[in-house]
Amino acid sequence: MATEIERKFLLLDDSWRRDADAGISMRQGYLIGAKRASVRVRISGEHAHLNIKSATLGVQRQEYEYEIPLADAGELLDTLCERPLIEKNRYHVRHGEHTWEIDVFSGDNAGLVVAEIELGSADENFARPDWLGEEVSHDTRYYNVCLVTHPYKDW
Repeated sequence: MATEIERKFLLLDDSWRRDADAGISMRQGYLIGAKRASVRVRISGEHAHLNIKSATLGVQRQEYEYEIPLADAGELLDTLCERPLIEKNRYHVRHGEHTWEIDVFSGDNAGLVVAEIELGSADENFARPDWLGEEVSHDTRYYNVCLVTHPYKDW
């Protein structure tokens, strides 16, 4: 079984940008966002993936991801995915032994910025950067699948 162990945080400021890479534009949508699992299509730069993730609350969830043709992903996003699509730029910041993913949302979720870290175990220790704010791993409002039905602009 494929398992994702991920923690999400808000940010205190934008000082993370001094150590960030150039970032990559992402567009993603959901074919299914159900009680048991979500099925997502994502275009990230010149690559596209189909992702299936359990709808479990918390930091540890089942996750399966498969590369798909870019043209197929574009067609799925344009014709079959729920609206609004999730639009964001993802930046990577190395801190300590880990690489943080910083998502800066646009579109209906403009203004939302979330930092994520993937871990080897739910209780793994990690260095906390100065710009790291409140943990929101257990708050479903911050799950991308929930941002489709309850965009940040409506909070």
